[in-house]
Amino acid sequence: MSLTETAQQARRRDLRIPLAAVLVVLALAAPFIGSRYITHSLIIALIFMLPAHGLNLLVGYTGLLSLAQAAFFGIGAYTAGLLAVTYGTPFYVNLIAAGAVSGPVALPLGIPALRLRSTSFVMCTLGFVIIGQAIAKNWVSLTRGDMGLSSIPKPYFELGPLSFTVSGTTNFYYLALIIGTLATFAVWAIVRSPAGRNMVAIRENETLAESLGVPTWHYKLIVFMISAVFAGVGGCLYAYYLTVVSPLTFQMYYSTTMLIIVLGGGAGMISGTVFGSLLFVGLTEALRITPELRMIAYGVCLLVLVFWFKKGCAPLINRFWNAIDAIGGAK
Repeated sequence: MSLTETAQQARRRDLRIPLAAVLVVLALAAPFIGSRYITHSLIIALIFMLPAHGLNLLVGYTGLLSLAQAAFFGIGAYTAGLLAVTYGTPFYVNLIAAGAVSGPVALPLGIPALRLRSTSFVMCTLGFVIIGQAIAKNWVSLTRGDMGLSSIPKPYFELGPLSFTVSGTTNFYYLALIIGTLATFAVWAIVRSPAGRNMVAIRENETLAESLGVPTWHYKLIVFMISAVFAGVGGCLYAYYLTVVSPLTFQMYYSTTMLIIVLGGGAGMISGTVFGSLLFVGLTEALRITPELRMIAYGVCLLVLVFWFKKGCAPLINRFWNAIDAIGGAK
């Protein structure tokens, strides 16, 4: 690498640092810039960003289209809700438990499902959501049936002799922002690792990857479990924020929303999932006060994606970063 190329890369990094600082300031100041309802919309976007990150690992990086995220989302929500209501365990314990339960549940489901191909696999994952909702409705002794779990307490932390409760929309926003940021960095670490490169190899050509010694089926199973962990953690946040969990948590609407986030933001791009969460979930929540306008806006977004942005918003995001690099390289 020449000294000129090294200098250009340094200038690009120097330009991205202040840009990142601006984004951080905007994220931290968001509750004070917008209304309380806008803050609520951002919280919902951050919550759905977690299962969408997991789904992006499946769809965008491994090439597996799954509709099962709502099932693991619901399992995480019920796990956290049951522990909080029944045993009064702290939030961080329930957060870990939600992911720890959702991930292993994906193991026996994924073993047979991942031996299927394309459409059969998608239909199988759809069945997981239907089964999850049926269990939540009929296992009344555990889930309380259609009544669900209510009065889930606010998140509280115990650190030795100290304890504090996260109350209010603003405080919960910062909690969701911290967890969402950690999840984003976790996905980044996975994608940048050798395992991430093997995932992309499976997506591009599974037969070739297998011939080169990549245990493709094992990788797909592990990614399926990791995606379930992300969904379970998102379900925990969902339960604590709404303070209610019901069988509706398993509805297909949530799976399709997560899929739209990934495909609309740009499959195979971490920034695409973040952008998609803010755009699609934030937009629908912000316009919920006017249901007619909300559905029209949502439909217009989908039409624009289908006809003009078949790869989602990824090309726009790429153009943005390329423009930043060009500005940095021109200096």
